[in-house]
Amino acid sequence: MKEGLTIAAPSWKRADGAFTHRYFDKVQYVVCKSQAEAYRENDLPVWECPDSAQGNVGRVRNWILDNSKTDNVLILDDDINYIGRWNGNKLARMSTEDAYEFIEGGFNLAKQLDVRFWGINIIPDKGAYREYTPFSFNNVVLGPFGGFLNADCRYDETLPLKEDYDICLQMLNKHRKILRINYAHYVCKQHTNKGGCADYRTIQKEKEQFDLLQKKWGSKIVKRDNGSKTNYDINPIIKVPINGV
Repeated sequence: MKEGLTIAAPSWKRADGAFTHRYFDKVQYVVCKSQAEAYRENDLPVWECPDSAQGNVGRVRNWILDNSKTDNVLILDDDINYIGRWNGNKLARMSTEDAYEFIEGGFNLAKQLDVRFWGINIIPDKGAYREYTPFSFNNVVLGPFGGFLNADCRYDETLPLKEDYDICLQMLNKHRKILRINYAHYVCKQHTNKGGCADYRTIQKEKEQFDLLQKKWGSKIVKRDNGSKTNYDINPIIKVPINGV
């Protein structure tokens, strides 16, 4: 077993837009060789990968998992503002020190539960967290915050806009559970940041990627959110046929 923890954030064309390091000072930005110097000029922590590994978020995430020197790997987005948590009806921002302690606890809990993949709530809305379900085992964990324990699944590189949904479904299909700590959540810039996936994300490509994801897993598991009559929701609804929370 390779002890320790690797904290990595894939970053592409964001030498001036990556800021996860301001909160997580132990993060390494995984940057391709041709862009690395621009990041270093901004005093950003760089873990250099080949140019061939970049340009596809699934491929660079796989490169991280394949080249990590530790079994435990936390992959973050490069635009994380902070980690928040609910305590009853009170919302608090974790300090960096508290966030590191929380992450250590998350990996320890996942290990005790024999879980290979864990994460936190995907939205900060209080409605998404109910006190009686602080943890869940069949809900999705998305790309901005994902913890791997000796990961034995890899991202589908044909789904660079839905790769995070797919890795969850792979893990659930193989291991029947993943861990999501629902009382904690991330706050990040996501779709409004320039560079990264934003360089190739369009509504048409999102629709194409949804269709591919649905074809792979079936329409009973991957469903379209038809709640809005005016806007296309790029995020699918995932209904996992596994009992429990």
